[in-house]
Amino acid sequence: MTSTIDYKNKIILAPMVRVGTLPLRLLALEFGADLVYSPEIVDKRIIASKRHFDEETGLIAYIDDKNTINFRSHPIEKSKLIFQVGTSDPDLALQAALKVKQDVSGIDVNCGCPKKFSIQGGMGAALLSNPEKLKSILTNLVQNSGLPVTCKIRILQTKEQTLELCKMIESTGVKAMAIHCRTKDERPRQPGHWNIFKYIVENITSIPIIANGDLFQRSDIIKLKEMSNVSSFMIARAAQYNVSIFRKEESLPLIEVVTKYIKKAIDVGNNWPNTKYTLTQMYAECSKEPEYKDLVKSKSYEDVCKIYDLEPYLQNAMTTNGIFKNVLLGQSKNLKRKQDEINTVANSEKKKREA
Repeated sequence: MTSTIDYKNKIILAPMVRVGTLPLRLLALEFGADLVYSPEIVDKRIIASKRHFDEETGLIAYIDDKNTINFRSHPIEKSKLIFQVGTSDPDLALQAALKVKQDVSGIDVNCGCPKKFSIQGGMGAALLSNPEKLKSILTNLVQNSGLPVTCKIRILQTKEQTLELCKMIESTGVKAMAIHCRTKDERPRQPGHWNIFKYIVENITSIPIIANGDLFQRSDIIKLKEMSNVSSFMIARAAQYNVSIFRKEESLPLIEVVTKYIKKAIDVGNNWPNTKYTLTQMYAECSKEPEYKDLVKSKSYEDVCKIYDLEPYLQNAMTTNGIFKNVLLGQSKNLKRKQDEINTVANSEKKKREA
């Protein structure tokens, strides 16, 4: 029996590679997001991972044999968490969905990523030009995963071509469809084509259409709703810059959101490189803020907590948070391993010079 999830009239955190990890998703939900999508994870990576559950904290991690954490989640987000898979194979897509089924509430197929890695692997936007393959992937997931299935696409060169693709997707039994209003060759600096949404909504009536692209503030959502009567809205860059956009009230000041994010990252033991990357992305539009230079130079949680006056919070986590202590241990082991590698190379070069 397929579980149910309502995609109508929702404001959603978009799937964002590296940024949309556990701490940002949890923060988005706290601020009012109705649904949150995981970053795209390639089918083979999740299939090759083993599920680890921490009884004390409830944290769930999918870890491969190289000790790489490919996906983390927490039961508190399960009812609103959609897992996005990168795939070009119906059977692998299904295996990936079944692997994470107990920890998520829906599966989304990435049909829009224009990055070279995805295209070369036949995934992402490559599926837009291979509708039969896309149809077989979606049909297999709908019929056999036991989860609600959706997909996220980009528009094609004409509205007629886009509608033809949407109708095929609708016919597979998916529960909703997210549409990014740019073609695969267009980039964020180029304005999105909001005019496509009204045409699609008028012709696709059995499932909700989720609009994505150029939604930077609440007023944009209201404006696009009036223009197109689109059902739901998916926010990416604006949430990356300031995830408090999901609040019904005004967004919070950036430094307040950053502080909350750091605390959340510490709470769930998020790895430092991912935390730092996400923090720097938050400042993408505010790189002249005085704390930004110090953030870029930071090399650890200790450094970043000094910048934001969070040292007491960090000290408490180091004392009481077992998950976070393990993160710090892993971080120090990593640094030692890198230093050992550097020393080995240096010694080798020295011996060559002396020989």
